[in-house]
Amino acid sequence: MAKQKVTELISAWLEDFLSDKDLLLYNVEFIKEGRDWYLRVYLDKSEDENGEMRYISTDDCELVSRWLSDKLDQEDPIEQNYYLEVSSPGLDRTLLKESDYERFKGKSVEINLYKAMDGKKKFTGILQGLHDGVVRVTLFEGETVEIPLESIAKTKLEVVF
Repeated sequence: MAKQKVTELISAWLEDFLSDKDLLLYNVEFIKEGRDWYLRVYLDKSEDENGEMRYISTDDCELVSRWLSDKLDQEDPIEQNYYLEVSSPGLDRTLLKESDYERFKGKSVEINLYKAMDGKKKFTGILQGLHDGVVRVTLFEGETVEIPLESIAKTKLEVVF
């Protein structure tokens, strides 16, 4: 089965399973590293009623891993051998979807560009959101910049202690 078909199938299975478990599907990857294939599932939780992030526990990962492992054994959609990994996307998670730019509005981010803008390829500041394909960030120096989404190679949350 093609890589994209595997991730779409796993995503569909998990959306149904996770819906009543207070868990969210952050991302699914099916990738080859060296000689080995990895099916990686990243879980998340929505914010609490105060807007504070809630975190994935090892129990959450174990629950999903056991269920998904059984489902994969039963359906057997992947021909080659692979390792199944279920985890959190981490504190410094990459923003993958347009909705992530709204969800994490007000958080500290690090943005890396494909090519320099105003002589810089890296910007850090407070995410103001995404509107009409443009990401707005208030830099720690105080200036607000607008970066076209297609110019961004990677945006990740900054871990601030």
